[in-house]
Amino acid sequence: MQYVDVASRLLLLTVFVLALASKVSSRRAWSEFVQSIKAMAVIDKARAPAAATATAVAEAGVIVLAAVPLRWAGSASFVLAAGLLGCLTVAVVTVVRRGAAVPCRCFGASTTPLSMAHVARNGILIAVALLGLAASLVNGSFDPAIVAIVGVFGAVLGLLMARWDDLVSLLRTT
Repeated sequence: MQYVDVASRLLLLTVFVLALASKVSSRRAWSEFVQSIKAMAVIDKARAPAAATATAVAEAGVIVLAAVPLRWAGSASFVLAAGLLGCLTVAVVTVVRRGAAVPCRCFGASTTPLSMAHVARNGILIAVALLGLAASLVNGSFDPAIVAIVGVFGAVLGLLMARWDDLVSLLRTT
């Protein structure tokens, strides 16, 4: 189970590093992220900057906790990730049900509107967080070589999750 913990940590760490970096990489990126929250119309528009800041802080918290090689930190990162993803999923479902064409700013300047594909991606990430949480609660020994392999595997899966829109688009066209 320790290998599941490591792979889950690296997957979520990769996803949240890319997500946070895309939001704070420039003033324009941050402004576009805040505007996308306003366009979602899930909360009062005046609260969008605060919601954007809270999202970024939570993403940073997941990153820091996932990077700390202690069991309690991993567990905390999984709980925080699942909670944040749950909130974001509720917002995405609300937007999709309304039929609004709000672009996904999860990983940068995408023009792809939020859809059920984003709900599916978040569902997968929530499942990874919960699986990682369960794995982080089990004691056991591990082989450092296998840890390295599963860590790389988790990071690669995280990169694929960050390119979800492209993968969905590719599958839709074939």
